[in-house]
Amino acid sequence: MAVELPTPVLQAAKTLWEYHHIYDPLAKADLIIGLGSYDLRVADHCAALFHQGLAPRILFTGKSGNWTGNLYESSEAEAFAHRAVNLGVPAVSILIEPHATNIGENIRFARSMAGEHIQRVIMVTKPQTQRRVRATADAQWPEVATLVTAPLTRFEDQPTTAYSLEGLINEMVGDVHRMRIYPIKGYQTAQSIPVSVADAFEFLVAKGYHHHL
Repeated sequence: MAVELPTPVLQAAKTLWEYHHIYDPLAKADLIIGLGSYDLRVADHCAALFHQGLAPRILFTGKSGNWTGNLYESSEAEAFAHRAVNLGVPAVSILIEPHATNIGENIRFARSMAGEHIQRVIMVTKPQTQRRVRATADAQWPEVATLVTAPLTRFEDQPTTAYSLEGLINEMVGDVHRMRIYPIKGYQTAQSIPVSVADAFEFLVAKGYHHHL
């Protein structure tokens, strides 16, 4: 049964949800990069973009993370590739990077596999991790033009049987925290954090959504 949360918590969570969105306008690229996670809708979206002719290859990256340790029989990347093949993407058009355990590694390892002469990539991730992907790619793969997108999923539909609403909120709170500290470490570019987002972050931390800090 779905957990009903107080309206102020939901309002604060939706503020963070909107903040994390990027949804760049897309153009043809050299490579689609699908970041592994619990959310197979990302693989579906990668397949759809491939079939639209936006890139000739897909690279799926991911070993396991905070929420996928026991979700797939294989790595995230292999599970996503299997999904894409079932959706009609030729296996020969798919690269698999099965070792990354966080977004920084997703991008660094994908960069190493992508080869030379890559000028533009489309990075596909969950809706709520788009801003972190943007900030990380701009810091760690600056020579390539990166377009960031995600499935067009509603906030209410993002939780799954394997990933709760509480998990979603904790993740979004944690990523705002990373927006603050990772630029200092050189992991990400600095991101402007509006007052409304900072207030929602502090409110949710005070309400106990601090498990991904």
